[in-house]
Amino acid sequence: MSLSRAAIVVLVVSAAGSAGCGKPQRIKTVERPGQDLILLLPDSESGTTGRVIVSNSSGTTELAVARAATRVATNAPPAPASVLSEARVKELFGPVLSTLPPPPRHFTLYFRFDSDDLTDESKTLLARVLQAVKNRPVPDVLVVGHTDTAGTPSANYQLGLRRANTVRGLLVNAGLDASFVEVTSHGEADLLIKTQDGVPEPRNRRVEIAVR
Repeated sequence: MSLSRAAIVVLVVSAAGSAGCGKPQRIKTVERPGQDLILLLPDSESGTTGRVIVSNSSGTTELAVARAATRVATNAPPAPASVLSEARVKELFGPVLSTLPPPPRHFTLYFRFDSDDLTDESKTLLARVLQAVKNRPVPDVLVVGHTDTAGTPSANYQLGLRRANTVRGLLVNAGLDASFVEVTSHGEADLLIKTQDGVPEPRNRRVEIAVR
């Protein structure tokens, strides 16, 4: 089975009665002997649906809409895609979906030129970041600092690290355990807006936060 993008959820109910999204988990369901049911669900954070190609030596079927499903049997091509109702999805996968962790939340905060001072607009977003952290029983927060291409690569790496540590400090001062926060810097190596060297670009002066 080949995947065209990462922001998808694929669940499988096997003929033996197990379902999986990552690690398989046992559920009570009756499936057709010798067949697996493969289901595509939209990303729970963005609401977008990716695309999955289900293939074996006998043929290929594409799943490209929410709740699209196919059945796969040995020595037979995957069945044509069909769309399951929400009630059927809940019946087959409800126990598995209820045990999945909440999806990561992503935030981007922006900084002033050549500085680790947040813009006024980004300061107002901190409350949303903190709320996302509080919704996790054991939060895991990754903070990545970025810069534009003004300045040298080595200086920009250090600036990105200062920006990441600034955000880390704000989160810790608000009550988050420091051990839950990891910081790193990409400097100018991962530009949001591609520019030539030496170009100041406000959208590249940022920190990206993943709350998992």
